[in-house]
Amino acid sequence: MEKKSISIGKEELFYYDINKGNRVILAIHGNSSSSAYYSPLFDKVEEGFRLIAPDLRGYGDSSYNERVTSLKDFANDLNLFLEKLNVDVVDVIGWSLGGGVVMELAANYPNKVKTLTLLSSTTHKGYPIFKKNEQGQAKFGEVYESVDTLQFDPVQVVPLQTAYQMKNFDFVKYIYDVTIYTGKNKPTEEQTKLWILDTLKQRNLVDADWALATLNMSNEVGFYGMGTDTIKNITQPTLHLWGNKDLIVPEFMMLDNMRAIKNSINKVYDGCGHSLLVDEITFFNDVIEFIKSN
Repeated sequence: MEKKSISIGKEELFYYDINKGNRVILAIHGNSSSSAYYSPLFDKVEEGFRLIAPDLRGYGDSSYNERVTSLKDFANDLNLFLEKLNVDVVDVIGWSLGGGVVMELAANYPNKVKTLTLLSSTTHKGYPIFKKNEQGQAKFGEVYESVDTLQFDPVQVVPLQTAYQMKNFDFVKYIYDVTIYTGKNKPTEEQTKLWILDTLKQRNLVDADWALATLNMSNEVGFYGMGTDTIKNITQPTLHLWGNKDLIVPEFMMLDNMRAIKNSINKVYDGCGHSLLVDEITFFNDVIEFIKSN
């Protein structure tokens, strides 16, 4: 399926657009990812629904002319993106980092978002990257002071950034196998090729890592100062989905988001890792049922 593209400001965003239904689902990918990772859903969009899955700025085929400094920058892009498409209201799905993006979208543009589905999502208090000791172990509580120092993290940043620059397919595939696909399924060979090749297109890794680390929508002091206290703006019905074999997002992050977003329900999938799109594709039935009920 071919992507479409649309210009917003200085950027060009590429996206998949499935079906022509009136109920629009906006699906936002995570870090080290792209819209292509939602391809298992493309033949499962039922009549009456439309699925739009964009590459965020700096990911996949989308441009990266202006650097992002926060996840709110991505949310602002999506607001302009929806305006250009003449889409007034969406039901959003956000996977991992994408969960942070859709929380920012819902909090800052509440009239645009009808429901949220947070798919193995980061917490609204961010996902810090800690400094490392000489053995490469995290020094918990010690964070990088700036994006310029974060870029030299020897464990979480430099190896992946180098792999992107060298187009090292096998290394990125290995990282996904040991960190993401830890549940009951593995992607097909065709999916692996499509997805990893798209991941290797990412040009904003350090900036996205920084934006994710510094996210804080709470009313509490975090590693980077006081939060924005905008999580309280999210009053839309919210569905939290998580697999109990997830090595990236621990359960406390899902529970933290549930406590902060009052209109919340959740579902836990047994034996599933960080990608329900691979481990339990029937999660989409739960999403559709949730959307229909709201």
